[in-house]
Amino acid sequence: MDMTVSPASVPLEIVDYSPALAPYFDAINRAWIEEMFTLEAADREVLEDPKTHILDDGGEILFARLDGVGIIGTGGLKKRSAGVFELTKMGVTAAARGKKAGEALLAALIAKAEELGATDLILLTNAKCEAAIHLYEKLGFVHSREVAEGFGKLYDRCNVAMRYGAADMTAAGKAQA
Repeated sequence: MDMTVSPASVPLEIVDYSPALAPYFDAINRAWIEEMFTLEAADREVLEDPKTHILDDGGEILFARLDGVGIIGTGGLKKRSAGVFELTKMGVTAAARGKKAGEALLAALIAKAEELGATDLILLTNAKCEAAIHLYEKLGFVHSREVAEGFGKLYDRCNVAMRYGAADMTAAGKAQA
């Protein structure tokens, strides 16, 4: 999936996972997690072996590549059950923050989830991630007590759980059925 958008008039390309890009998935996510929190066992498991813990189960990983700079962001879709995907390990490099790369990446991940047949897209985060939460809300995620109760214990730092416009995805999933 190659999609070109132009935040701040700079070509940004969304590219699919390849083994050569795996180190960026680890490094970008490890940097922001360690900057704000403590890396948990669940983080290390996914970051060190995304093929096994995301891709082999039917998930996807996308990357944002900025022309002339290289990979500046990444995010994953982990399949939790039939039709249920978790938006996970989404981050951009510190130098790329505030340049709409995260927004372009999130939009691409939502589109990819719909392409994969997601009827439910969830995410887990922490209230300290204010800019990310604002972005999630802007693109259609809503806070969900049900997601918190069902998945919130996956990470010690999780105190915010969200779901993407569930009615919209459910309608899209029914239309595809």
